[in-house]
Amino acid sequence: MRWQDLRRSGNVEDRRGMSGGGKVAIGGIGMIIVLAIGLLTGQDPSEILGNLQGTETQQPAQTRAPGPLPDDKTADFVSAVLGSTEDVWGEIYKANDAQYEQPTLQMFEDATQSACGGASSAMGPFYCPADQKVYIDLDFCNELRDRFKAPGDFAVAYVVAHEVGHHVQNLMGISGQLQEQRGRISKEEYNKLSVKLELQADFFAGVWANHAQQMENILEPGDLEAALTAANAIGDDKLQKESQGYVVPDAFTHGSSQQRMYWFKKGFETGDLNQGKYEDIR
Repeated sequence: MRWQDLRRSGNVEDRRGMSGGGKVAIGGIGMIIVLAIGLLTGQDPSEILGNLQGTETQQPAQTRAPGPLPDDKTADFVSAVLGSTEDVWGEIYKANDAQYEQPTLQMFEDATQSACGGASSAMGPFYCPADQKVYIDLDFCNELRDRFKAPGDFAVAYVVAHEVGHHVQNLMGISGQLQEQRGRISKEEYNKLSVKLELQADFFAGVWANHAQQMENILEPGDLEAALTAANAIGDDKLQKESQGYVVPDAFTHGSSQQRMYWFKKGFETGDLNQGKYEDIR
């Protein structure tokens, strides 16, 4: 990926080296793991979440020693990708006579506190609509390469763009509509709606890639394959198969590998928001 000349975002908080306590927020890959535990033990996943979120962890703040970190290149890269998403979505909103509200991205280590609750690095990158921030422990970039076998800069860029996609959904009011359904419908139906939300975020990531390529010529050979490999690696069916040996579609929260690849690719190929409306996601 050609990212060195991209504009760096000014909306980055670097809290690496500082520990954050509080209630644990579960999302992303962490949610899939919790659901798998519930299926294996016969315990209601909501009870597991309640126990986790009701547990307070007190950890003193720590300030890291000054000087460069081994992963500062990764931090620079993530800042460049965020800057690119700001430029792309800014242009898309401008074309629709609107102004894009930029999110903040917080880099942290191990644990942090968000307006959605406390979070650990185990849950993977996530977006909190309450404070309009994307949270990421940069160790996930190594995990994406080593554990999920999805190497390459563009695999990480896809993940960041996906989380920014959730921010766009929040601005559009789509996320709020889903939250209003919590407790009103069955868990199975809610999971289906959650899957649609995640797949649309994948579509938005593809839309970003389409426009970023037109604006900045960012793609190199193999980049799209890297993003599709990452989408395949973090599909619900693949993660469930690895964690528990079988697949439970009713417990999906992010979509299957095939679905995630399809919607990212559709977003990239069309670059048209009208091709990925929430009600049309399947």
